[in-house]
Amino acid sequence: MVATTTARPTVPLVAPSGGARSHQGWRATPWLFLLVPVALLVTFTYVPVANMVWYSFTDWDGLDPVMNPVGLANYARIFGDPAYFQVFLVSLYYLAGAAVQLVLALYFATVLSFNTRFRNVFKGLIFFPYLINGVAIGLVFLYFFRPGGTLDALLALVGVDAPVQWLGDPSVINVSLAATSVWRFMGLNFVLFLGAIQSIPTELYEAAELDGATSWHKFRYIILPGIKKIVGLSAILAVSGSLSVFEIPYIMTGGANGSATFVIQTVQAAFTHHNFGLASAMGVVLLAIVLVITWIQRRFVPDEKVDLT
Repeated sequence: MVATTTARPTVPLVAPSGGARSHQGWRATPWLFLLVPVALLVTFTYVPVANMVWYSFTDWDGLDPVMNPVGLANYARIFGDPAYFQVFLVSLYYLAGAAVQLVLALYFATVLSFNTRFRNVFKGLIFFPYLINGVAIGLVFLYFFRPGGTLDALLALVGVDAPVQWLGDPSVINVSLAATSVWRFMGLNFVLFLGAIQSIPTELYEAAELDGATSWHKFRYIILPGIKKIVGLSAILAVSGSLSVFEIPYIMTGGANGSATFVIQTVQAAFTHHNFGLASAMGVVLLAIVLVITWIQRRFVPDEKVDLT
């Protein structure tokens, strides 16, 4: 009986040329997905910024198709008139409010990251104001601070019969507006801190408890170093937001009684005085100030790799 063998096809050792083309196609695929978002970013961000810079060197009124170049006249007017930079003093109130907001958000995020009674309810209550429209918040607090309103009624219960004009007294109006901003935006920082704290391994807390660490020691040596990057990011957003406040003061006071911010002044220059060239120059100045302050913050608080182990 003769054994027969079946010849097997030989597999080529060299891949066909089509495989190389397919590999190159895979390399190009991520760039194809980036085309649409990059196009949207350029169209709705960089092109408007470039137009704003161009408008800042003209006397355009927003309607006339003719734009007459004026050189640096708009910038000379901004830096030569102290009234344009005095409004930055108002930003100090919002900067102080942002500091209070970050401290409160970090405190509540730390407490509610552990087993606390009704912690999910408190999480919702803290984050809920951030979900409300800014116009609605402005109208609600407009009635809250008005004479004889909710705040005055609450103060009357504790014996305060003649409270101050919360939105009429120039010495307290910015404090009232900054407090409103704290109530509204604290939820955003709270969620950022909460997510960062919950990403820290629980084994670190267990090891710290075995070593006899207190709650303060856990916060100082585990939580704070672990969320350092998030704290730095929140600080940058807080400073830039303090310089560009618009929504709350514009809705509640319209910039009256010394509550006008730099952005409100910019909007008034554009839509009230029809000087879009000057308003564009003010926008460029604000953008430059925010970029410089952000750069300084990144120099003092650089990104560092945190190793808790």
